[in-house]
Amino acid sequence: MADEYLNLQLTTGDVKIKLRPDLAPGHVERIKELASEGFYDGVKFHRVIDGFMAQGGCPNGTGTGGSDKPDLKAEFNAEPHVRGVCSMARTSAPNSANSQFFIVFDDATFLDKQYTVWGQVVEGMENVDALPKGEPPREPGQIVKATVTEG
Repeated sequence: MADEYLNLQLTTGDVKIKLRPDLAPGHVERIKELASEGFYDGVKFHRVIDGFMAQGGCPNGTGTGGSDKPDLKAEFNAEPHVRGVCSMARTSAPNSANSQFFIVFDDATFLDKQYTVWGQVVEGMENVDALPKGEPPREPGQIVKATVTEG
């Protein structure tokens, strides 16, 4: 089977993320489903911490919301949280991931096995680096369009 990619057209440029169904099949399926429905289009990166990560995927742009789909069962794995890794955000409850995700800027291995890694940025990490910083940023970067492709 060909690799699949989540392509994010951000206000800062394009980002290509290799999906990892081998690590988190349920989470990858959810990301693909939401992207195909246009859920992520126009969504802001509401929490961007320099040297740590950029978080987005909240329809409210505040970190308080998710999709109308049920929360996901945790698929914690041993993949390390290092630069370019994409992982699901959640509340303190392990099985609460829904639509929010984050992209790691630098080593954040203290998150390992506590959050579900589902992808890896393979192109355009400089465009993630360029997202406006803040919690929330004054003028947040956003996902203009999210699509899934093979190849």
